[in-house]
Amino acid sequence: MGQEVDLIYILQSLGLTVLFVGLIGFERQRRNKIAGLTTHLLVALGAAGLTIAQEYMVYDAVMFIRENPDFSGVVTIERQRIVAQIVSGIGFLGTGAIIKTNGYISGLTTASTLWIGAIIGIIFGYGFYWLGITLSLLTLFVLTIIKNVFRHMVEDPTH
Repeated sequence: MGQEVDLIYILQSLGLTVLFVGLIGFERQRRNKIAGLTTHLLVALGAAGLTIAQEYMVYDAVMFIRENPDFSGVVTIERQRIVAQIVSGIGFLGTGAIIKTNGYISGLTTASTLWIGAIIGIIFGYGFYWLGITLSLLTLFVLTIIKNVFRHMVEDPTH
């Protein structure tokens, strides 16, 4: 508990966030969706930055406890508080991407990609690099391959 937050950690976390969420944002931009590359990157970088700050606070609290074994007070470490606020805040932002016109709803996938982009930023912010890479690649797989296969099946059910 409480990983040291140094420059390497920060650069790896933010760099991977830019790379992988950038690919998701690029896919949305290429399809002319309401939230593209810049929006996805800003959401994910904000989520990653807050998560890194949270990790620094956890590390700082753990170091304080280790360096002051005679401390008789209470130190509360709650890693989930900032992340919980990010998740609910992104849900609110994603709602703005959903549009209902004449009984047709659009923007659900874009709202979902904003949400998953924030989650990926959180994961990289925690330093879970392989999980973030895997989740990013699976997200891209769903947005490109799965979505196209499903679209073709619906348009031409004989195939």
